[in-house]
Amino acid sequence: MTVQYVLKDFETAVSVKKIANIHYFEFTDQYKTHSDAHDFCELIYIDKGALRIESEGFSGELSDGHMLIHRAGEMHSLSCTDGLAPGVIIIGFSCDCMELSSFSRLPTALSAKEKRLLSEILKDGMSVYMPPYDMPNTADMKKRDSYPFGADQLLKNHLEELLISLIRRKKEEGSFLDVSDSGNTAVAHITQYINEHFTERITLDSLCFLFATNKTTVCREFKREHGKSVLEYVSALKIKEAKRLLRLQKYSATEVAERVGYSSLHYFSRAFKAETGLSPKKYIETVLSKLEK
Repeated sequence: MTVQYVLKDFETAVSVKKIANIHYFEFTDQYKTHSDAHDFCELIYIDKGALRIESEGFSGELSDGHMLIHRAGEMHSLSCTDGLAPGVIIIGFSCDCMELSSFSRLPTALSAKEKRLLSEILKDGMSVYMPPYDMPNTADMKKRDSYPFGADQLLKNHLEELLISLIRRKKEEGSFLDVSDSGNTAVAHITQYINEHFTERITLDSLCFLFATNKTTVCREFKREHGKSVLEYVSALKIKEAKRLLRLQKYSATEVAERVGYSSLHYFSRAFKAETGLSPKKYIETVLSKLEK
């Protein structure tokens, strides 16, 4: 006797139809845009610093670790807060899900899981689409002639997973005040400490002493959580803050090096070029040139 299996369809709660752009901008503290609207949704996330947002749904400051999703057709503009030169992720996409409308009215703090998804979206996007990723008003991002198998689909899937996570958390929690991660608590505490003290001298020995653990555990679990070692993570934070300070155009390279914890300008310049491919001077010249265009 042949068993007749009944195959079931998937229910698609959130479907991203198309993508318009995927950007990581490093703005100066004087940058601003005129008010405009698009026929697609626009996710805006603050990776570092803060932005002033004026839109039909929200008027106020969007701060580090928070995002908004402008509705299709919603008028909006942004301006950089004086003294804060933010790093900003902007993703334009087409999606008909009505649940997204609430995210245009209230800044939403991303959980650690959602930040990792956003990171994957950026990586997927950069593997599929050609640069520049930081040129304002890029109307037609070109796809590469070839890209890793399935990368385009992963970009769509990860973006849908992020939106589903946000909607589900809103339904379950009723707010976005609690963004605690259910992962490794020790690593979460170590990460918080590093985020607050990265301009100081941080060693594995000091972390092990402060958090009553050992080097093997710290190295293994931290890299599993963040995809990089403690020292690589600290270095990335230093360079990210250095880039922000350079974009303020208020400090010399020597002053920036001191502020982020480098012992000399030579060591800072070498680390900066290793991370960005540019000298500090060339970096700010490049940023200003792109924003002027």
